[in-house]
Amino acid sequence: MSHDSRTAPRICPLCEATCGLTLTIEGTTVTGARGDRDDIFSRGFICPKGASFGGLDADPDRLRVPLVRGADGELREASWDEAYDRIAARVPALVEAHGPQAVGVVLGNPNVHTMAGALYPPLLLAALRTRNIFTASTLDQMPKHVSSGLLFGDANAIPVPDLDRTDHLLLIGANPLESNGSLCTAPDFPGRLRALRRRGGTLTVIDPRRTRTARLADRHVAIRPGADALLLAAMAHVLLQEKLADPGPLTGHLEGTDELAAALADFTPGAVAAACDVDAATITALARELAAAPTAAVYGRIGSCTVEHGTLASWLVDVLNILTGNLDRPGGALFPLSATARAPREAIPGEGFAPGKGFTLGRWASRVSGHPEVKGELPTAALAEEIETPGEGRIRALVVLAANPVLSAPDGDRLDAALAGRLDFMVSVDPYLNETSRHADIVLPPPPPSQSAHFDFAFNSFAVHNQVRYTPAPVPLEEGRMDESEIHARLILAVGGMHGASPSAVDDLAISTAITKAGAPKELADELTGRSGPERRLDLMLRLGPYGLTLERLLAHPHGIDLGPLKPRVPEILRIRSGRIELLPAPIAADLPRLRRALGDRPAPLVLVGRRHLRSNNSWMHNVGPLTGGSNVCTLQIHPDDAARLGLADGVTVRIESAGGGIEAPAEITDTVRSGVVSLPHGWGHSRPGTRMAVAAAHPGANVNQLLDGTLLDPLSGTAVLNAIPVTVTPTP
Repeated sequence: MSHDSRTAPRICPLCEATCGLTLTIEGTTVTGARGDRDDIFSRGFICPKGASFGGLDADPDRLRVPLVRGADGELREASWDEAYDRIAARVPALVEAHGPQAVGVVLGNPNVHTMAGALYPPLLLAALRTRNIFTASTLDQMPKHVSSGLLFGDANAIPVPDLDRTDHLLLIGANPLESNGSLCTAPDFPGRLRALRRRGGTLTVIDPRRTRTARLADRHVAIRPGADALLLAAMAHVLLQEKLADPGPLTGHLEGTDELAAALADFTPGAVAAACDVDAATITALARELAAAPTAAVYGRIGSCTVEHGTLASWLVDVLNILTGNLDRPGGALFPLSATARAPREAIPGEGFAPGKGFTLGRWASRVSGHPEVKGELPTAALAEEIETPGEGRIRALVVLAANPVLSAPDGDRLDAALAGRLDFMVSVDPYLNETSRHADIVLPPPPPSQSAHFDFAFNSFAVHNQVRYTPAPVPLEEGRMDESEIHARLILAVGGMHGASPSAVDDLAISTAITKAGAPKELADELTGRSGPERRLDLMLRLGPYGLTLERLLAHPHGIDLGPLKPRVPEILRIRSGRIELLPAPIAADLPRLRRALGDRPAPLVLVGRRHLRSNNSWMHNVGPLTGGSNVCTLQIHPDDAARLGLADGVTVRIESAGGGIEAPAEITDTVRSGVVSLPHGWGHSRPGTRMAVAAAHPGANVNQLLDGTLLDPLSGTAVLNAIPVTVTPTP
């Protein structure tokens, strides 16, 4: 370390594990990153993404100043004032001429990894008054939000497995050794699973691929892709039929147990075995083992969400946790309590907790195909048709915040054409000129992560241990750059008719609104500390939160504050109108006949599934040189038997075709995928012209989502079906 080097803590923003890092900084350049051994949550763990922090931070392809499209149609560098003047001149005028629904908003995955991305989009949506909202949730996790909303009345009340205390963990459609966890914030997920094994616990993995996680398991069940809900329904049937169900303390908070048993009567292990390609004895054993474990947790993720019955599978995960008495108990699945959450409700003496407002689906519908709204959002798969279809309410302007739907959504070619030819105006907030932002009229680039403070508003709500950490920006803002919070605040002012006002006005309004909503004294605003609007807002949320913390106290603990293990929180978390956990919500019951019909489906000869990479995060980390190569490649994995049947050799380029079109990729022959299944990773396809991502363009890969036409959705959540897609594979000439 040179004489001018220093170290600084920084929470890693590159995946949901939220590990603590120790950065080595020379001047204003991050020259190294290692795990922070003093971090109260991650205890020194680091993965390749965190180790590459410096490379991502200093990526020469990151934009440094705004881009504005000139009269010649080309993007050129411009001042911040010119960029916002253009936005203020165009967006309000379009809204006045065509109404608020003429503007669409797309929120991408990286938004939940920054403070600004968490704090400002709700204010932007309020300023625009549009219902045309599309997010990465309908390409990933929305089924879990829907099932939680229907069961508990709160779409954000998502229980997580108590990894450090459970005796039996069943994972379905999850590969946390590669993903580092999702909707389950757990630094060193691999170490926690190994600790489970060391203390005599059992790990069961249900996955069509023999992933790194599956190789660690006591039992690996290679299910047929897309059959997750059928297998889980059969397990629940066994628990009920054999009288193994024992919800324990939750019994008094449940309703619909008898109705649930009747609804699942047809889903016997024998009935689902052929569709799942898992024998009835194994299904029965899975259920009995779950019931017999002292404590247990079932955890399902993207592989069980992005399928035709994703919401039913997500619902059944919690049904199994409930029936075995493991929901809301230590060692089972519990509801975290983050430091910025709403303060816990207090029970009314003699009456308990007052009923909540509940959760409702379909309050409005999309204009073209009539897709029902879910959690205030429309399916991202419907974005292209909402832009290209003429008529009142057509999306004419688009605001895209850290999203790349041309690669991440189905039928990117169609969306690419819609963005290129049918929009009147488009704004992107993005550090890169990527496959989507290249169509924008204005590109507003946030600074690199070293120049930004960090707090995990979203992921602390899914943490397997209650804790709180905040890291100020370890490097000062470079001259000519704009803080991400100011970028968002000025965007809100520009589209909301307040262009030119101080960005602090946005934060002041947010603070006063939050104080009023909480019923707190107005004077509280004067007590807030912090050097910026986001810090003052964080201080307020901490003060109003369940632990009564302050920003000042958090700053005094740079490696975090341990808030203790997860604790039972039912009935306090229930927001459902009945005040009880409804085991068989009406929308779920109405969708079960569709699952019954799947019992007789004849499986396609070959279906496609995605896969996670430890050295990647969807489409937004493919431009970091140190993370390329190794296992982080875009190959089509195929079983040796299928390769022999199709006449394929390892490494040859093959043609993959499905309903949405065709792509080409190198074949990788491996027995880590079961026969009848091929696997291609998500987020690749960096071959379109007009981008400025040299590393990604040199290793473009194939866009797996181009195989999809966007018509196949999980009807309850509007989530695109990205897994268990029938495909054909042929050698290229």
